[in-house]
Amino acid sequence: MKIAVVGATGMVGEVMLKVLAERNFPITELLLVASERSVGKKLSYKGVDHTIIGLADAVAAKPDIAIFSAGGDTSLEWAPKFAEAGTTVVDNSSAWRMDPTKKLVVPEINANELTAEDKIIANPNCSTIQLVMALSPLHNKYKMKRVVVSTYQSVSGTGVKAVKQLENEIAGVEGEMAYPYPIGRNALPHCDVFLENGYTKEEMKLAREPQKILNDRSFSISATAVRIPTAGGHSESVNVEFENDFELNEVRGILNNTPGVTVQDNPDTNTYPMPIYAHDKDDVFVGRIRRDETQPNSINMWIVADNLRKGAATNAVQIAEYLVDNKLV
Repeated sequence: MKIAVVGATGMVGEVMLKVLAERNFPITELLLVASERSVGKKLSYKGVDHTIIGLADAVAAKPDIAIFSAGGDTSLEWAPKFAEAGTTVVDNSSAWRMDPTKKLVVPEINANELTAEDKIIANPNCSTIQLVMALSPLHNKYKMKRVVVSTYQSVSGTGVKAVKQLENEIAGVEGEMAYPYPIGRNALPHCDVFLENGYTKEEMKLAREPQKILNDRSFSISATAVRIPTAGGHSESVNVEFENDFELNEVRGILNNTPGVTVQDNPDTNTYPMPIYAHDKDDVFVGRIRRDETQPNSINMWIVADNLRKGAATNAVQIAEYLVDNKLV
C-alpha cells in the first residue's frame, strides 16, 4: 500500500504520521509531501528518515491513497490530479465538504456509503466531527428537531502561528499575531471569516455539515463559534430539542455503547469532559448531560475532543483504513 501524506510538515500532518504509526497502518511505501520550501528536507516515520517531495512528484508516483492536510487551495488544485492518476484522496480541508458529488465521512456514521468510485473523500470540520459523533445515535433514537451549539475552540485549530501567539503572550514576548486581538486571558467570538449573514464560516460549517453527514435536512443547527486560550482540544455546549421524549439514563446508555464515544458524567465526583483529558485521545467525550427544564424533549450536553486527532488526523486515517479493509483501493 503506497500512501502519500500531503502537508506532512504541518501541525495536522505531523499528527497524521503519529496516528498512522500508532495504528500500524499497512504501508509498503510512504511519500511525505509538502510545499516547495520543504522539498528535500527529512522527516522521520517509525525511526526511518524520509525525504520530502513535491506535489508533482507525488502525483507521478501514483500512490494508492493520498491523505491531504494542506489547505483548501492546494486541495482544489491537486486533489483532482491525484484522482486522475488513480489515487483515492482523503481531504482534510473545507474544499470539497459541501460539493454534492463528494462524500463527507465520519467512519462510525457513514463510511458504508463509500465505493471504489469515490476518488475524493472529504473529512469534516473538526467541530462537526465531535458534534455528530454524539448526536448521531441520539438522532437515530429520538429524532432531532433543533440544535443550538456554542463552541470553545483551541488555538491549535487555527494552526502553528496561533499556538505561537498564545505561547508568546504567556511568556510576555511580542511576536506575530494570528488573531486581530490577544488570545491570552481572552475569548474571541470569531472563528474563520465573517459572512454576509453575520455568521462565520466555522459557524455555517457546523450548521450544514451534520445535515450532509446524516443525510437528513429535517433538523436545524444554530452555532456560535468562539476561540479560547487553550492549546489543544475543542469543547462544545450543545442544546438539542428532539421530537420524542427520552430518559436520561437511556441517553447515557446509548452514548456509552457508541463506538468512539466515552461518557464522563458524574457531578458528585466532578467528572466531566475537559480538553486536558481529551488530549492525545481519539474518543469524543460527553458529559454534563441534563434535561433542559425550559422546554419539552430537550437536553443539554458538553462535548469535548482532541481537534487534531479525531477532529482531523484520526478521522482521515480511519477513512483510509475503511478503504483498505473493504478493498476499495
